[in-house]
Amino acid sequence: MSRPIMLMAAIVAIALASSPSSSPFAGASDPNNLQDFCVAIDGSKANVFVNGKTCKDPTKVTADDFFFAARLHMPRNTSNPMGAKVTPVRVEELPGLNTLGVAVGRIDFAPRGISPPHTHPLGTEVIVVVEGTLYAGFVDSRNKLFAKTLHPGDVFVFPKGLVHFQLNVGGGRASVFAGFGSQNPGGITTANSVFAADPPILPELLSKAFQLDKKVINHLQSQLWFEPTK
Repeated sequence: MSRPIMLMAAIVAIALASSPSSSPFAGASDPNNLQDFCVAIDGSKANVFVNGKTCKDPTKVTADDFFFAARLHMPRNTSNPMGAKVTPVRVEELPGLNTLGVAVGRIDFAPRGISPPHTHPLGTEVIVVVEGTLYAGFVDSRNKLFAKTLHPGDVFVFPKGLVHFQLNVGGGRASVFAGFGSQNPGGITTANSVFAADPPILPELLSKAFQLDKKVINHLQSQLWFEPTK
């Protein structure tokens, strides 16, 4: 068999193996839950360990394990350098979310407040504007920008892992409700990860990467960087 044919056969085999209905190849994917729920608890004495969390004894689970008084209807204090406040409801806040693959949150913006460029490496985000006017968008792997100006009732989605942002362009406050395709989507704020790394990234590298004078890099690395989710 020629090399091109062998390569094509390997590609076809891989493609078939990825489909659960193919035969005789076996399919593989993330397993479905084999129980109704796995309420997360701290500690390591539990017999079941799923998604990085230990599971509470199902016979001791109550409705409170699936409830969190997040008060997401209430505006938050946006008096910080970004002019924005994130109120997340992830598995850390609501243990009953463990293994369910979803999370929610609220983001409040002061006038001109921002959600700075950041990524959620573990989950897609979808937002619904409930107040104000926002400029929101993301950049794909080709460096193409997808952005819109959003008004109350508008919905916008940020694909998993892509850098995205929001800016309040209205004259008053703004707020959105957010949904995530993960119980803990994670969050990496771009500027913080680059200029506030511990220990610091070599200034020479950043100077060449961003085509900035090394003194500018030193200045940026000396700043106190605010983390919107904290």
